Amino acid sequence: MTTTMEPTGTTPPLAGLRVLDLSRVLAGPWSAQTLSDLGAEVIKVERPGAGDDTRAWGPPYARDAEGQPTSESAYFLSANRGKRSVTIELAHPKGQGIVRRLAERADVVIENFKVGGLAKYGLDYASLSALNPRLVYCSITGFGQSGPYRDRPGYDFMIQALGGLMSVTGEPGGAPMKVGVALADVLSGLYATIGILAALNRRAATGKGEHVDIALLDVQVAALANQALNYLTSGVAPGRLGNAHPNIVPYEAFATADGYVIVAVGNDGQFRSFCGVAGRPELAADPRFATNPDRVRNRGVLIPIVQELLRSETTDGWLTKLNAAGVPCGPVNTLDAVFDDAQVKARGLRLDLPHTSAGMVPSVACPIRYAETPLAMTSGPPCLGEHTDAVLGELGLSGDEIAALKAEGVV
Repeated sequence: MTTTMEPTGTTPPLAGLRVLDLSRVLAGPWSAQTLSDLGAEVIKVERPGAGDDTRAWGPPYARDAEGQPTSESAYFLSANRGKRSVTIELAHPKGQGIVRRLAERADVVIENFKVGGLAKYGLDYASLSALNPRLVYCSITGFGQSGPYRDRPGYDFMIQALGGLMSVTGEPGGAPMKVGVALADVLSGLYATIGILAALNRRAATGKGEHVDIALLDVQVAALANQALNYLTSGVAPGRLGNAHPNIVPYEAFATADGYVIVAVGNDGQFRSFCGVAGRPELAADPRFATNPDRVRNRGVLIPIVQELLRSETTDGWLTKLNAAGVPCGPVNTLDAVFDDAQVKARGLRLDLPHTSAGMVPSVACPIRYAETPLAMTSGPPCLGEHTDAVLGELGLSGDEIAALKAEGVV
């Protein structure tokens, strides 16, 4: 019997690390949230009055104890857990001075301004690393710090298109189709986190910081994975296959008597098991289908046979039989079914976290698990400017000085 390992320690892995989050929307905030989950202290700098763009990207919004919507959009909640919010006007020289003081005390800065956008404020890598040579500074842009597109803005949707993902997503002959979440942004946030952690490891050995350059386009092209190599090895650009896999057969969604089931046959043994469960064991011995390369070459013959077989039974019936035989399979869940799934519940993927205005807000747990080390997912995203006074006080500013800055519109 397998039991769930509960962390035995009390200190998250990045406890003591200070992160200054100058980013907004998704890729940068996703990276900073991941670092927060791992125990880093994250200070999120936002524009006075408006804050992160995604605060207004609703509905839906979080609801308070009376069920009334708050000003916290679901989108903002998804990427800003565990941070402290400080409102600072970067265009004001005094605001720039405050950010420089915060950067001097930080280990990491994350920003996603246009290339060169922070240089005019003296908040670029060259300026801040002169003040703090140990600083790891991560810039996330659409196209990176070099190349002919470096000055263009970049958004996930256009990057999915430009980077080729939409050319292999959707039905054959259909219109271009993006993935249902901002995948280029999320993956860029994760690659940024990897780059930051590697730079921190290097700093431990050398004492020197680093400038991490993350481009959404670079990430999108790198994440094409097998499809990129399908093209690079053959010279033939892959197209859309709907839910089918370009290199594995059968590996797609099939209609059943009452819905759909995913069948993901990954090797010849699993195919033999599938054929046995489906009552057609002779298919596994057919030379057209005996090996995966055979099945890929003859998918046009095999798939109609599989489609006819699977229409004869309900989804639940097939799931029971195929799981018992060790054939990878699954239902096509809507999100209500996802969060009601026994495995999702057992893994604790839904969180309910305390929030200043809403009381409690839902969240989705970081998927990183350690046997001995806890994560730090204990507080919801901050209200706009919630921690301004506290953070400025930590810099040594008095109440009168903070009040004067507010009067000037600096914070």
